[in-house]
Amino acid sequence: MADMETASPRRADPNRKQNIIDACLRVIARRGVAGTSCRVVAAEAQVPLGSITYYFDGIQDLLHQSFDQFARQSVLAFAARMKTATNAEEACEAIATSIERDVLNNPADLNINLEFYTLAARDSSFRDISDRWMSAVQKTMNRFFDAQTSVLLDAMIEGLTLHRALGGEPKSPKAIRDGIHRIAFQR
Repeated sequence: MADMETASPRRADPNRKQNIIDACLRVIARRGVAGTSCRVVAAEAQVPLGSITYYFDGIQDLLHQSFDQFARQSVLAFAARMKTATNAEEACEAIATSIERDVLNNPADLNINLEFYTLAARDSSFRDISDRWMSAVQKTMNRFFDAQTSVLLDAMIEGLTLHRALGGEPKSPKAIRDGIHRIAFQR
């Protein structure tokens, strides 16, 4: 029997679940959902494959929790931008800045966002995330705009994400701001 004092203690990693989720998002950004598996994520997180099954009920649960975290972080980033606004004009500027710097400026986040759209369109079990995400963004904008305008602005944000990801218009900051103003102030 090995001496208890010389046996190496088993190390608990209190951040292991979070590290796995972060690794999953990196894999999605690089390889897409189709290229994401428990084995690939475990290798990226540098954990045994059994750690995935310990914390998650398979790949669907891992994807759901990972996309849910991504959505919550996106909502927090948007709310932080909007918090600086004190009126509708400043809110429009915060929305434009969010589109330009938060949504479109980070290729990994853009890929994750697009992968989420595709997955949620195909698999309704992910729509709870998109429902919470859209509701939170719209609620943030409701400080400055009526509910219908907030829905239209949210749709514009999402649409611009897709257009820009695919190389479409509008590309100029002025065009983005003009579009936001048209919706916000119905010009």
